Amino acid sequence: MDPFEVRIRFTGLLQHLNASLTSANKAAQYALKYRDMDEDLHSCILEQLERNTMNIRANIMYFLEYLCDMAARENHWDYVRMIQRDILRIVDAVAPEDGSGAANVKVVRKVLKALEIKTFLLAQTVGEIEECLKERDIAPDTVGLSSPLGPQEGRNGDGKEASTPTGKGAKGTPFGKLDRKQAEQRIEEDRERHKRQRETAWAVSRDENEFERVWNETGELGEDDFEMWKEEAEERTRAGREWKEEYLGRIGGSGGE
Repeated sequence: MDPFEVRIRFTGLLQHLNASLTSANKAAQYALKYRDMDEDLHSCILEQLERNTMNIRANIMYFLEYLCDMAARENHWDYVRMIQRDILRIVDAVAPEDGSGAANVKVVRKVLKALEIKTFLLAQTVGEIEECLKERDIAPDTVGLSSPLGPQEGRNGDGKEASTPTGKGAKGTPFGKLDRKQAEQRIEEDRERHKRQRETAWAVSRDENEFERVWNETGELGEDDFEMWKEEAEERTRAGREWKEEYLGRIGGSGGE
């Protein structure tokens, strides 16, 4: 396939990323299919991070974790190394220091933590980035993703409206508010990710040695076990006899009428 066409198709995959695993896996598989163009495809990722909406940037940030996982399985570490090299540029694009990407700070932290746990990033690197993110973690009200203030919130001690920086960040740069459609899309995608996260948390891994472990934990049979079984059998027999007598009595009584 023509290199230009490869870039165009990969760009389309990045722009259509969402909360589903299918879209992330499809884009990662495509990147590995054309691994001989990894530098070009990595530059596509950087371009889309710097040009698109904050929602798409967040989706691409999540996608990077899947790309690293799949690249490691395929033993193609060039993608991982390029992400390590450009991680600061990536973070700056997803959660800019001007406050326009305040809603993405949690996304960045979550992905960085996952990459650190999987040893794709050094703990020192993640720690240094975390120090930068503290200054960018602005209250969600400034980006239109939280509930409105209650009647007593946002007021000073005199009960008057307190002045809050809703239009500019600490450095005087306007926040990039999400419009209604983007906010609704973001909420829906976050809900889908949380749902999948809960499903993963409840997943039980298969234990092939479970039978042997339970067998070893089970005590040996003793006289008490036989006595208990005998008493239970007698109780069942007595209950069955009583039920039979009651049933026959009802049949006989209805037949006499």
